[in-house]
Amino acid sequence: MSDDARIIAGEEEPEDREVDGSLRPRRLGDFVGQEHAVRQLETFVAAARGRGEACDHVLLAGPPGLGKTSLAFIVAIEMDSRIHTISGPALERKGDIASILTALEPNDVLFVDEVHRLPRAIEELLYPAMEDGAIDIVIGQGPGARTLRLDLAPFTLVGATTRAGLLTTPMRDRFGISLRLEYYTPDELLRIIARSAGILGLTIDEDAAAEIARRSRGTPRVANRILRRVRDVAQVRGWDAVDREGALEALELLGVDEDGLDRADREYLRAIAERFNGGPVGLSTIAVAIGEDEGTLEEVYEPYLIQQGLIQRTPRGRVLTPRGRELTGMPNDPGMPTLLD
Repeated sequence: MSDDARIIAGEEEPEDREVDGSLRPRRLGDFVGQEHAVRQLETFVAAARGRGEACDHVLLAGPPGLGKTSLAFIVAIEMDSRIHTISGPALERKGDIASILTALEPNDVLFVDEVHRLPRAIEELLYPAMEDGAIDIVIGQGPGARTLRLDLAPFTLVGATTRAGLLTTPMRDRFGISLRLEYYTPDELLRIIARSAGILGLTIDEDAAAEIARRSRGTPRVANRILRRVRDVAQVRGWDAVDREGALEALELLGVDEDGLDRADREYLRAIAERFNGGPVGLSTIAVAIGEDEGTLEEVYEPYLIQQGLIQRTPRGRVLTPRGRELTGMPNDPGMPTLLD
């Protein structure tokens, strides 16, 4: 490999070996990007810690892979407390959440992923828990039923959601801190890649890291996934360091092109172009055509395609933009429907 480019990452730091291969930051000071959200959390967590109280409930919203789970764990670490994790769809009975809540110790953090998918009965049980620090349990049935109120230890509920619009208003209003995470810039991803390469023990130069950052869809999770595969290629090829040519070889192996599109993205675009003449076409029809779930298309693939100006969501369905038509080799149609139509 070339020695011309400046090396930006090499051997892992001793303290990083303790994370057992996890690339998640462990402190707010280590978290790259999302400056607005990090500044708010620093202030609110420091204030709660200074008062000896539990931090207010936190809602983290944004696309997948931007650091919502990492921030939840960081809140627990900064508060010097334990964290309990659960997925919203996994909670089916009131007894499930009641047993979890009553087992919490003072200032513990309860992290609920996909909080917008909580069943309504569970959500309603959380209202008094979040607001009054207590839950109401119904004992018995029929005329002899009675309500028992159980007091809870002060705790912080951290909810993560990729679809904040699906949260009910009563649930959303009970979060005292609401933060929206945005896509990362290439410079921010470059810093994340440099840090991750050090943890992984991978020596990579700046040009190679910049190429990976540019193709990572503005998402740290994608950048770290690509970096792990680059490490695999480097190990098999016997490289001591990775330069731009090595990164390009690994990216080609992964099927990630210059625009950051992978095989699934290109299949989505080809389906609209070749089977439906550039659109408009409904999401359900595209899902059937390429054998993918509608929710996955809408939440995982479409945000980046829209961000890159390749497709549009119109009242009549999805359509390719002029850039999307150019990318798929279709002639641009002046009469193509637009959002204004």
